[in-house]
Amino acid sequence: MDYNTRLWKCKAAVAFKPRELIQIVEIDVEEPKAKEVLVKILHTSVCHTDAFTLSGDDPEGVFQE
Repeated sequence: MDYNTRLWKCKAAVAFKPRELIQIVEIDVEEPKAKEVLVKILHTSVCHTDAFTLSGDDPEGVFQE
């Protein structure tokens, strides 16, 4: 990260561990560079694959602690 880059505070829904509730956390996001955009998500949902990953049974599911 360039220290001259402005950081924006954003909210993210994060699953830190399987079988635990998703947490809403504040994260730092670099401001968009040339030819990039930042998209504001107003609504979202959880699909079957998300639920499978959150269950801990998905062998490809990755959680960062």
